[in-house]
Formats: sequence, C-alpha cells, structure tokens
Amino acid sequence: MTKMHIKNGQFVEMTPEEEAAFDADTSVFEANDTVRWMQELRNERNRLLAETDYWDASDTPDMTQEQIDYRQALRDITNTYSSLDDVIWPVKP
Repeated sequence: MTKMHIKNGQFVEMTPEEEAAFDADTSVFEANDTVRWMQELRNERNRLLAETDYWDASDTPDMTQEQIDYRQALRDITNTYSSLDDVIWPVKP
C-alpha cells in the first residue's frame, strides 16, 4: 500500500525517499502534523473569539462573567489541546 501525505493542501503519494524517511523516523511527519493541527486549532479559536469581540466593544454594556469566562476558555484552548479532533469547545453563553 502506498503511503500518502499532504502537500500543498492535497493528499499525494509519497516518493520512495519520503516513504523511507517515514519508515525510518515518523517523528518528522508527526511534528509537521502537530504544527498543522495547532494552526487549525488556533484558526478555529480565533474565529470563535472574533464572533464575540463585540461583547467587549466600548459602546456595549459590560460583559457578563459567563462571557468573560467563555472568551478566556477559548484563549486557553491551545494550552490544553493539540488537535481539532480532541478539543472540547466551551459553550457560548
């Protein structure tokens, strides 16, 4: 079975050299996956934070404690999780 990897956002077959490197040291590929997963996690976190930025605008009432806690939980998410597959997102109040 031919091994696949992501290149320029698409799955492609590994070259024989890439397969040999993968078989010899999968940590190189695992490190790249971790970087990609963390970026995806940050992107989703940032999107969710942006949805609530208006809560903290100067022309709106003060945020509730639940809103403050929600935004803090989103900011802390990258300290707890390293993959979108495992993350448990806080519930928006």
